[in-house]
Amino acid sequence: MAHPKRKISKTRRDKRRTHYKLGNKQLFTDPQTGDISVYHRLNLETGMYRGVKVIPGRDDQ
Repeated sequence: MAHPKRKISKTRRDKRRTHYKLGNKQLFTDPQTGDISVYHRLNLETGMYRGVKVIPGRDDQ
């Protein structure tokens, strides 16, 4: 395995890692309920996913 010849300082290491950031999540408004949620997520309140009833929601119980 390759070994570094010199120790890399914490500053140089952290400069390299500054680009690992989380971006903003894309949100959408559900046309039926008007709730704002994240794409590709099941709405637990209604049990809907992309306009299709997948599971019984909390409203059904």
